[in-house]
Amino acid sequence: MYCTRKINDDYTWVGADARRLAMFEGVFGVPDGISFNSYLLKDEKTVLFDTADSAVVETFRQNLLHELDGRELDYLIVQHLEPDHTALVEELLLRFPHLQVLCTAKAATMLGQFFDTAAGKNITTVKEGDTLCTGRHTLEFIEAPMVHWPEVMMTYDRTDRLLMTADAFGCFGAINGQLFADEVNFERDYLDEARRYYSNIVGKYGKQVQAVLKKAAKLQIEMLLPLHGFVWRKDLGWILEKYDLWSRWEPEEKSVVIAYASVYGHTENTANILACRLAEQGVRVKMFDTSVTPASYIVSAAFKASHLVFAATTYNSGVFVTMEQLLHDLVAHGLQNRSYLLIENGSWAPTSGRGMKKILEPLGWKELADPLSIRSALKAHQEPMLERLAGLIVEDMKRERHAEAASGKPQKRYVCRICGYVYEGDALPEDYKCPLCGADASYFDEKTEPKKFVCSLCGFIYEGESVPADFRCPLCNAPADQFVEKKD
Repeated sequence: MYCTRKINDDYTWVGADARRLAMFEGVFGVPDGISFNSYLLKDEKTVLFDTADSAVVETFRQNLLHELDGRELDYLIVQHLEPDHTALVEELLLRFPHLQVLCTAKAATMLGQFFDTAAGKNITTVKEGDTLCTGRHTLEFIEAPMVHWPEVMMTYDRTDRLLMTADAFGCFGAINGQLFADEVNFERDYLDEARRYYSNIVGKYGKQVQAVLKKAAKLQIEMLLPLHGFVWRKDLGWILEKYDLWSRWEPEEKSVVIAYASVYGHTENTANILACRLAEQGVRVKMFDTSVTPASYIVSAAFKASHLVFAATTYNSGVFVTMEQLLHDLVAHGLQNRSYLLIENGSWAPTSGRGMKKILEPLGWKELADPLSIRSALKAHQEPMLERLAGLIVEDMKRERHAEAASGKPQKRYVCRICGYVYEGDALPEDYKCPLCGADASYFDEKTEPKKFVCSLCGFIYEGESVPADFRCPLCNAPADQFVEKKD
């Protein structure tokens, strides 16, 4: 049996979902599975873009052979050499003796490292700007080194304006038959997993991603086809904007992540009190226990938030082990442009603050104050110190907003109604053409940010043009007249 989906007249998805993998790459939990995407082009010549992982080898084989329907496979384009996309390379070379493998020179070398029988066999190396004509279609190869391996390339179909993006624009989670991002509520159900995928797998290589985005901006793109997750045929500008933001290490929102490592609950209690003081001032807070939550989720949240707080007990005269692991992970992923605070605990010699600060030094973050030090448990006279820390974060957020406004950054954003591309500037030029779909200026609408209304009783924030007359606060049940507009 087979399970494939048509992308358009000539392209078919022949990949597979994997739901029995507990860990992706041996480190990232995938409780909702993951897809391994492979695409088949049927033209005068047949072209397969990458293979799949050994975990789904049987499903992938059935899908591919069904779609070929007895035809020979003429070309295999290897865009990324990681084994989760190359498990069947050797088998395909044996099954189709005339199969030609196209890849970068670096990938050709690595093929020989992974597969003895593939070394030098039927391999043609390609470079930036090289093309392949398959009949109706012309394919152009675009080098994308270190996104996120050195051999990576992408493939642009000039005819159908599709960009095969290798591991870029990927997402954790099985697609469950829904191949296209517009078939799901992506922002609600998958954005967090797309961010976790990017931040942990690609996040270190922001400069290289920026280089690829600049190349993509010169192309007319109607679809993005990644090797994991959903195909993008609508709202391309939205996901491109996210990648632009993440690859510049810019936070998505003014909010706080508090990660804590606590043995007997005293450090956790201190973190909870700080969270309360922040929430009272309208600041969004996300909390994580480093002993419970895997680091990949906290790294992802750190990519989203503007301000970070790390609270840890002292352990063996150093930093508690799960916090130490998290901080090293953040450093390894090169996260930049963040402000942070530290809280240390120790019953006789609190030293975790010094240890955390030393680990984080390579990132060059802005420390808002010296570490708050507690001995065993927070005392009443120290609660004002937590209020001060909360105040420092709020004031720093205000300074950042004022700095952004004074820097001359564009304040207006215009969204293409056809593809979702976002243009930033004081005004949209009359002769402007969308770089993705070619739509003219008349198809762009100014994008406005929703207003925020704060419940005067509990601080809950409602976003929208106005608070509905029959609205009641979901936290304290206050009526609409208790909400006042929040001004930054």
